[in-house]
Amino acid sequence: MQRGTVAHIEATPGICGGRPRIAGHRIRIQDIAVWHESWGMTPDEIVSEHPGITLADVHAALAYYHDHREDIESDMREDEATVARARKSNPSKLVKKLISPDGGNDPLSP
Repeated sequence: MQRGTVAHIEATPGICGGRPRIAGHRIRIQDIAVWHESWGMTPDEIVSEHPGITLADVHAALAYYHDHREDIESDMREDEATVARARKSNPSKLVKKLISPDGGNDPLSP
């Protein structure tokens, strides 16, 4: 039997981009960190929102995050940069219509 956070955390190539996650789930450590650190959710609130995970899973994820903070925050910055590049190369058609004076040549626009 494994002990400690290792039993709760796994990283598998091809699942969640190979990022560390709660074992048996697609909930990444960085997701738990954001919910707790940025959104102010308590471990109990996280479990109530995701009933498939346990309180031990959340605490193990937070411990893992604090032990590997630089790597996980680097992954998060990388994800943000990827999203920014995707948004820049594929602008929203809805936003384009909304900001265009002629509604993007939409015949139904007022």
